[in-house]
Amino acid sequence: MKANVIDITGNQVGQVDLPPVFDEEYRPDLIKRAVLAAQANRLQAYGPHFYAGMNTSAQSWGPGHGVSRVPRIKNGRRAAGIPMARGGRRSHAPQPNADYSEKVNTKERQKAIRSAIAATAVPELVKGRGHRFTREVPVVVQDNLEAITKTSEIRKFLVAAGLWDDVERSKNGKSVRAGRGKMRGRRYRMPKSILVVVGQDQGLGKAVRNLPGVDFATPDTLNAELLAPGTHAGRLTLWTESSLQKLSQKMSQR
Repeated sequence: MKANVIDITGNQVGQVDLPPVFDEEYRPDLIKRAVLAAQANRLQAYGPHFYAGMNTSAQSWGPGHGVSRVPRIKNGRRAAGIPMARGGRRSHAPQPNADYSEKVNTKERQKAIRSAIAATAVPELVKGRGHRFTREVPVVVQDNLEAITKTSEIRKFLVAAGLWDDVERSKNGKSVRAGRGKMRGRRYRMPKSILVVVGQDQGLGKAVRNLPGVDFATPDTLNAELLAPGTHAGRLTLWTESSLQKLSQKMSQR
């Protein structure tokens, strides 16, 4: 399986043989399992204070008053400190020591990554994620792309390569998150755009990190969630020639 190679001006300059990993079968079930496990394993412990709802001096009046024997606040009759009382403790509060982690077999996780890599070369899957591009996939670029250190230069390349529309799609798709999350430091949601994979980071990582929805990785840091955000495989991915060589070496060692 071959792919066209372009230079930083967007012109085709040759072809390259893709590593055998791009012939891997498509396994959406394994990809989904690996991504959900990665999300579950980074969940932060959550739970209320141990004495939440119990910081009160309420006491029961005892028998003989014609009312229920629930704890009541001093100098009043409002119940407190019990689940059915206003401001009382919760019946079954979330426990901060609960284990929400998920385990995935090593070979299943590795196969999920290989399958997600192969999905980046399937135009139907890439378009099915909503990506906008006018270039054949996978997009392979010469290694001199890795020496770019300015965001303005990488923008010029993406325009020339016919990939800038996807960055604009991500920028225009920014929206306010629904629910409580907007109060907890994650107010906005933004669609994922291009994944840039290089053999060695020579400054390109800093150049692309300000572009909306764009992620940066090397073959050593690739994972199922980067390749298939939201469990949906077929992310628009930009490969350099050296990254394909390192990817081939890494996969042959497994």
